[in-house]
Amino acid sequence: MSATATGQARLRQLLLVSRPLSWINTAFPFAAAYLLCTRELDATFVVGTLFFLVPYNLAMYGINDVFDYESDLRNPRKGGAEGALLDRGMHRGTLIAAAVTTIPFIAYLVIVGPPLSWLVLAISLFAVLAYSVKGLRFKEIPFLDSVTSSTHFVSPAVYGLVLAGATFTQELWAVLAAFFLWGIGSHAFGAVQDVVPDRAGGISSIATVLGARWTTRLALAAWALAGVAALGTAWPGPLAAALVVPYIVTAAPFWMVRDEDSELANRGWRRILWINYACGFLVTVLLGWFAALTS
Repeated sequence: MSATATGQARLRQLLLVSRPLSWINTAFPFAAAYLLCTRELDATFVVGTLFFLVPYNLAMYGINDVFDYESDLRNPRKGGAEGALLDRGMHRGTLIAAAVTTIPFIAYLVIVGPPLSWLVLAISLFAVLAYSVKGLRFKEIPFLDSVTSSTHFVSPAVYGLVLAGATFTQELWAVLAAFFLWGIGSHAFGAVQDVVPDRAGGISSIATVLGARWTTRLALAAWALAGVAALGTAWPGPLAAALVVPYIVTAAPFWMVRDEDSELANRGWRRILWINYACGFLVTVLLGWFAALTS
């Protein structure tokens, strides 16, 4: 294989590692939070959105794939949109690529942001590292795994708010609480499908400790509480409470799933990946409505 073809193959694998289907899940929270506060499409908006779109995801998922390599070999889901099976020879290059692509963005954001934004960004990046790296491995600490995973998606929104100088009202805290509970539910349900391979690989998770059945129930409870929290947001935010319904309906059939059949939950998880897009569109509509009402 020529050097050009080899380079292209490596770039394709890095692209797969960054989980393109999930880019919007971290870029949108930052962009929406920052834009709603500043009402400006300035350079910081562009840089921050690009950072949380690609480099942040390359770091988050790339680091995870490097340190999860042994367990991923036993996981039939890996090797596609739900997670790359990263060649061992790509491990060092992936970590270097994650550093090289994130550092310039981080430097810019630190320069333009107030001190409090540095703290929020540091927490966000620490969560990215702590979830996977050896010696921390929050992903193997039951319950903390779901909390850390949710932090991956909520912290970009918090960072965008702080960077834009937002005032944290009761209604805004309700938005963040609903988002955080949604993230906990999503991670917990996503862990259900991996109970068997995780146990075989000696990996602990919220699902390996609680079992598939009770983890599914915890996810349903988290989504329901997210809906309740949404009721405390500013209008038209309470309408977002209805958006938890598709998640609950999708996961509810697995209320009694057994550990040995936990891989069946992948059917629900695949539907949830698309539900995320549909609900994301509806959230965008609600945010646009809110912006119009407060302009």
